[in-house]
Amino acid sequence: MSLNIIAHSVSRSALALSLAALTQIAPGATHAQTAPVEAEGLGDIVVTASRREELAKDVPVAVTAIAGDELDTLNSSGLDIRFLAARTPSLQVESSFGRTFPRFYIRGLGNTDFDPNAAQPVSVVYDDVALENPMLKSFPVFDLASVEVLRGPQGTLFGRNTPAGVIKLSSAAPTDHFTGYASASWATYNTVNLEGALSGPIGDGWSFRLSGLLQRRDDWVKNDATNGFANDELEGYRDAAGRFQIAYESGEFKAVLNAHYRDLDGSPRVFRANIFQPGSNHFVEGFDKDHVSLDGYTSQSLEQGGGSLRMQVHLDGLGTVFWTTGFEKAKVESTGDIDGGSCYPYTGCTAGAINVGSFDVNTGGVTRPEEFSQEIRFATDDMNGVRIQGGGYFFHQRLKYSEYAYDLGGARISSILHNNTNENFGLFLSGEAKVTPELTLRGGLRYSHDDKRDTITLDPALAASSIASQLIGVTLPLSNTAQGNNVSWDASATYAISPQVNVYARVATGYLGPAIQDRVTFFSVPSVAKKQTTISYEAGVKGAFSDTLRFDLTGYYYQTDDLQLTAVGGVGNSARLINVDKAVGYGLEAEFEAQPIPQLTFTAGGSYNFTEIRDDAAFVATCGSGMCTPTGRTFVDGGTTYAYLDGEDLPQAPRYVANATLRYGIPVGDAGEIFAYTDWAYRSSIKYFLYSAKEFRGRALLEGGLKIGYKSNHGYEVAAFARNITNQIRSISAIDFNNLTGMINEPRIIGGSFKASF
Repeated sequence: MSLNIIAHSVSRSALALSLAALTQIAPGATHAQTAPVEAEGLGDIVVTASRREELAKDVPVAVTAIAGDELDTLNSSGLDIRFLAARTPSLQVESSFGRTFPRFYIRGLGNTDFDPNAAQPVSVVYDDVALENPMLKSFPVFDLASVEVLRGPQGTLFGRNTPAGVIKLSSAAPTDHFTGYASASWATYNTVNLEGALSGPIGDGWSFRLSGLLQRRDDWVKNDATNGFANDELEGYRDAAGRFQIAYESGEFKAVLNAHYRDLDGSPRVFRANIFQPGSNHFVEGFDKDHVSLDGYTSQSLEQGGGSLRMQVHLDGLGTVFWTTGFEKAKVESTGDIDGGSCYPYTGCTAGAINVGSFDVNTGGVTRPEEFSQEIRFATDDMNGVRIQGGGYFFHQRLKYSEYAYDLGGARISSILHNNTNENFGLFLSGEAKVTPELTLRGGLRYSHDDKRDTITLDPALAASSIASQLIGVTLPLSNTAQGNNVSWDASATYAISPQVNVYARVATGYLGPAIQDRVTFFSVPSVAKKQTTISYEAGVKGAFSDTLRFDLTGYYYQTDDLQLTAVGGVGNSARLINVDKAVGYGLEAEFEAQPIPQLTFTAGGSYNFTEIRDDAAFVATCGSGMCTPTGRTFVDGGTTYAYLDGEDLPQAPRYVANATLRYGIPVGDAGEIFAYTDWAYRSSIKYFLYSAKEFRGRALLEGGLKIGYKSNHGYEVAAFARNITNQIRSISAIDFNNLTGMINEPRIIGGSFKASF
């Protein structure tokens, strides 16, 4: 994956002029400009991994930036943020909730937990505001300056649950001149993607930017069941979002007020019962991606709104004070037919047959996360090669959610209420010094304190229900608390071996606060996991051999102590937090970009990622149906099969990730160009759970895209495109407590698009 806008090259002089014009109205934004295809050279890349605008080759962090036409193309077929999976080295993204609950994994570190209070070791930072709740992290990707993926611990400057890395999204900023664009596409299953933005001055230092997105798709999966309550058709959605920014600049003061909103009405993740062949990870005969058979309720909706205020004032001769206030709130309803079937052995159906559940499970709930964050940061001016940053951070979350369960008659038999609070306070300091013209040293410290409290109650209306009491094995109400403190640090050195090539080495630590798993259904018992810490060693070389060839090579090793893992499902359909002694990971990452001729740009990226759990005493229960085939070390106790975790790789951690793009443009006089663009992303096999089983090892996945069109020099583009052009269908996750139930990736999408800009 390229660190540049791969669709067009930019000259260094053009980039400098564009940066001067934009003047960093939005603190921390990454700006990107395109130039005519005839321009020669790849140009420089500017990123904000260090909370300052710097050339990517000067930053001692493995970082990839996606912007411009590349970002537009990858997001052209109505996909949500999961389209980033495998688009950069070491990155995996998946969800068992569809468009409302993305789970990120970098270098193998992530969290497969599906509960609303799950803590993830990959932070999503949207316009300098860290979003903690996984459902808030699903806000759509549109009208962005760039997406940056920072790999490895970022525990000093970002700090909020970042031991694996950061996904940093930066909105396009308001401008001091009128500009805008509108794009529309239509594709398979009536997939529509509408996006647009308008930006310009208001007067007296004020400017604005208004942008919006509408994505929709028809239901394309037919529900063949004639009983129950599931929708007749599934997998469609209507997802609308908007953002309004108003900026003010006067002398040394700049501010941006951001307000945004999202409304989603769609389908939950479609679960498919017994789609794996016993003893194999291939689909059974009769599997059809276009058909399911479900009998339980299926619904999903999300309303999300929030805003931020970012201000900065430069103090002449000293530095700049940054102020970032963020607020985010959402209401999410999601109900799914978890067993993935419409009939059961006790109703006369054959156990293990496709569309047959072991027992009926129809669950859902309403989740209401609400988050407030405040950061104050001071960054000094350059003091003879020395620069310092420091500040404080406060985060408060209130999370309320209800868990519902239904019987075959559609009656609600359980309603469990959760009221959780989560606070974090941090102080941080970092600095850098240019020791010699070639050598730059950096280091930082961050102190973090976490305080969490979860309270669980039973809906009084169902407290006397005999069925409800059979599902809950603890006495309610019940509260759990967790507190944790940590000091994270990093140290790095960058050495310029030539004006175009740098080598760097970095040691960094990361911290994930203590966690509470408060699930009590199916006899689960609330559990508390202590804090998780990571130390990472990384070294690499970045730079270019010429204006037409750029590269980035990284090697890393990390050890995570007291790794928080969630044992999900299994024979008792429980969910419990555990700490294993440690996990290690090591690997290699590489990215290349070449422009052998002005009309042709090629990029390639990839990673090798090894992960391993190391704990002789850790074990979990295997599949509840007894139909899976564990492949690791197991033992049997009381009729239940358990699997040891020592030596297992981490879940959702592919050993290999690779991607490539190719763009070729043919100039058409002075009017524009005809272009062809193709992109490919590959990830090797993955396992879904903490233990290994033949059925629960996801097969390798290769997805490709193609876009062919005409781009005018007068600001419009017309094109035809295809996503997942080979229509390769793979299971990307599974459920193990009921039967061999799986979930699949997106099908092939073919369509056309038009874009006009000014």
